[in-house]
Amino acid sequence: MNFYQTIAGNFQATIEAVAMSVDTLAGPIERGSQMMADSLLVDRKIIVCGNGPDSALGQLLVCNLVNRLENDRPALPALALGHDGATTTAISTTQSLGDIFSRQVRALGQPGDILLCITSGTGHSNLIRAVQAAHERNMDVIALSNPDSEELSTLMRSEDAEIRVIAQRQARVIEIQAMVLHCLCDLVDHRLFGSYAQD
Repeated sequence: MNFYQTIAGNFQATIEAVAMSVDTLAGPIERGSQMMADSLLVDRKIIVCGNGPDSALGQLLVCNLVNRLENDRPALPALALGHDGATTTAISTTQSLGDIFSRQVRALGQPGDILLCITSGTGHSNLIRAVQAAHERNMDVIALSNPDSEELSTLMRSEDAEIRVIAQRQARVIEIQAMVLHCLCDLVDHRLFGSYAQD
């Protein structure tokens, strides 16, 4: 059986979704990168959270900040919540599953830090609590969201930023969100280091 047409169709759908997203996402991406750079410039950190594949995207961002995207430069402080199994299961059994991120934000977040929440689908009540906890800690929030994130969107303050990816399928949303994260890292590098990074 030849799956070439299926493969080509997936590639084409991604290309079309990306092309349709650039104009809508450019402004929010630029704003998000400025927020991140401003926070890092005053020795604050980026805290990232998400569920399932969104958690994996969060790890991608943290990897690129702590290590590097493409060019050598100093490490940048960032951490992804939810990857410490002992802490996560302790919170979920003694508190609730909905508190796995918010409790860690209250413990680790400091005023001036950035909370970046990633959601590519539905079921994000724990992210909503995380945003509320971040606001309590005087942290700004960047939401990398999707069309089903209305409740999360209502929590955004004027100083926060929402980067909403619109696509028909969750797979396309995730693919574009990965590109957004790479753009954020690239712009942060440019803002913080300018010509420091050499090609």
